[in-house]
Amino acid sequence: HGKENVDSRHNRGRGGETTRFHTVNVAQPVRFSRKCPTGWHHYEGTASCYRVYLNGENYWDAVQTCQRVNGSLATFTADQELRFILAQEWDLEEKTFVRKDQRRFWVGYQYVITSRNHSLEGHWEVAYKGSSEVFLPPDPIFGTAMSENENVLCAQLQCFHFPTLRHHGLHSWYAENCYEKSSFLCKRSQTCVDIKDNIVDEGYYFTPKGNDPCLSCTCHNGEPEMCVAALCERPQGCQQYRKDPKECCKFTCLDP
Repeated sequence: HGKENVDSRHNRGRGGETTRFHTVNVAQPVRFSRKCPTGWHHYEGTASCYRVYLNGENYWDAVQTCQRVNGSLATFTADQELRFILAQEWDLEEKTFVRKDQRRFWVGYQYVITSRNHSLEGHWEVAYKGSSEVFLPPDPIFGTAMSENENVLCAQLQCFHFPTLRHHGLHSWYAENCYEKSSFLCKRSQTCVDIKDNIVDEGYYFTPKGNDPCLSCTCHNGEPEMCVAALCERPQGCQQYRKDPKECCKFTCLDP
């Protein structure tokens, strides 16, 4: 992060002359914590970003919404990832499609029915073939009444609003009619986000979010790498000034 220091340093040069140095930005070790766009939650374990969408959509519309933001309906690689999801506060106060203490989201699994004898029998599948995810849900709770022609149901993950229940990882899996409307959980790979909250494509230069607008980095695998910092002279003829937090070497003079 840049560190501002407008104090003058005095050294004696040749012939007794006083040399003045003004250091505005001093290079410091940089740590980047922002790897997801605004509104997304980052999980280091899978280098992924997650977001709940509140607008109630059926399963197929939810799939398309996630694809439009370069993601998919969330699936989970391990129990630790699921616990991370359950522990989050997803800001769902505005509207919800179930009880206030319970929230359900479409996620990226489907329950394929193989038998309709005394009870529904079947198995879970990842909704998208070729996915590397290995975690599959346990036996589901079956949702609303279904027609006898339906052989595929869609997965809803139910989590709880109360913090104590969330942090204990309590949850349920529902196999629901895919045309019911519900909130849904999207997942996408972590990405580079610049200082103005724009998403940066792989291989491009950008200034990461942080305190130094004079940093230029290359986006590689969702991380800023090979960063170079510029140093700024303080504005001439101005005693009091303010740095622009998002523009390199841009100042506003505060003198009367």
